[in-house]
Amino acid sequence: MIEALRRLPGVGVKSASRMAFHLLQHDREGAHLIARALEQAATNVRHCSECHTFTQDEVCATCRSPQRDRSKLCVVETPADQAALERTQAYNGLYFVLMGKLSPLDGIGPKDIGLAKLFARATNGEVQEVILATNFTNEGEATAHYIAEMLRARGIRATRIARGVPLGGELEYVDAGTISQALLDRRGI
Repeated sequence: MIEALRRLPGVGVKSASRMAFHLLQHDREGAHLIARALEQAATNVRHCSECHTFTQDEVCATCRSPQRDRSKLCVVETPADQAALERTQAYNGLYFVLMGKLSPLDGIGPKDIGLAKLFARATNGEVQEVILATNFTNEGEATAHYIAEMLRARGIRATRIARGVPLGGELEYVDAGTISQALLDRRGI
């Protein structure tokens, strides 16, 4: 059980041991609940045929929804990133989930993250704008740049989510790179 729990990101021997002993000593019912949930998820969850996120259906609820703006397609790295954007309730378009990012050093190229499927969806005649919402890491930036260039070559408008000082942030506590980018990306009010 400890070795199985260690497969989770950020879980070392001590954390895995603590979880395993807690479940066995204090919460056997919880252990059974977790085991059933994992078995059901591993058996029933698949990728949406349109956006590649996780779903139990062929097409996820977001892609099926007639209330979504089909002219906008937001590209994210993971289903967790998609969930974070959905929690804001500020975006009502569709998504494409890469399930990764370009990382040549790790041997991850365009074919490994489904870019051909993304480009096919982006050029389906409905999409007017592709919003690139990859993370602001070196790999995320490279992925966004590559996708933007490929979309421009296909005549599709690509935009990038903004970055800068967080809401409620105080400048004296924000790193220099973030402040620099905020100055470069400034806009009129």
